[in-house]
Amino acid sequence: MISSMQKAIIKKDFLSVVTNRQLLPAFIVVPIVFTVFLPTLFILINHFSPGDMAELQTLLDMMPANRQGEALNRVFLSLILNYIMPIFFTIIPIMASSITAGSSFVGEKEKRTLETLLYSPLTLRKIFQSKVWASFLLSMAVSVASFIVMLITVETGVFLTTGSLLPPDVSWLVIMLLVSPAVSLLAITLIVRGSAKARTVEESQQRAVFLIMPLMLLVVGQFTGLILVSAWYLFGIGSVIAVISAVLMKRSMHKFTYEILLR
Repeated sequence: MISSMQKAIIKKDFLSVVTNRQLLPAFIVVPIVFTVFLPTLFILINHFSPGDMAELQTLLDMMPANRQGEALNRVFLSLILNYIMPIFFTIIPIMASSITAGSSFVGEKEKRTLETLLYSPLTLRKIFQSKVWASFLLSMAVSVASFIVMLITVETGVFLTTGSLLPPDVSWLVIMLLVSPAVSLLAITLIVRGSAKARTVEESQQRAVFLIMPLMLLVVGQFTGLILVSAWYLFGIGSVIAVISAVLMKRSMHKFTYEILLR
């Protein structure tokens, strides 16, 4: 149960990000690229240069058998919406998490408010949980908003170019309810723990790069036809990451000490 003091810390972290003119653009630019620019580009390529899809024939052949009989442009759009775009929603929460979690404790040090925070009635474990919750909730808010914008962009583009809508696959449920939260929690735990030792926000955010790298390789694998990530594959990945995140967070809270924070 989150106490009123913890809610106050969460609210303070929310406001510090929303009112920060340097951090706020980062929350907007990256999601817009992934949810508006890239889907629009794919739809325009599909509409004006259908011949370019031949280069993705290997990937199109990996689509489920029930989609093979459909028109090529519909299969391509389904590939983009239900197999390519979901991977981007493992990157968006990491990017959002790195911004909020990266400035969690090191930001308090830079503002010289860490001592005030430590003098609060909350235990160090509760403070750690509050910082994680603040970053997690903001990350999920960005992910949900990005999904809504992406879905509106894709469905509008598909309707204008094909005259019909394209229903999202079940993989989106797995992404939004399991994979995205699990990846976000893993990134936040690593970054918040590192933020306690870091001297600058940039230093604490570096750990997020190690999580983004394998995801970018997964995106490349999708486009080159090396692998097609299905809903079951995503469920397996999400389950493993969720377990790792829970274990890592529990261990991090036990190892979190005043000595580490005040170095």
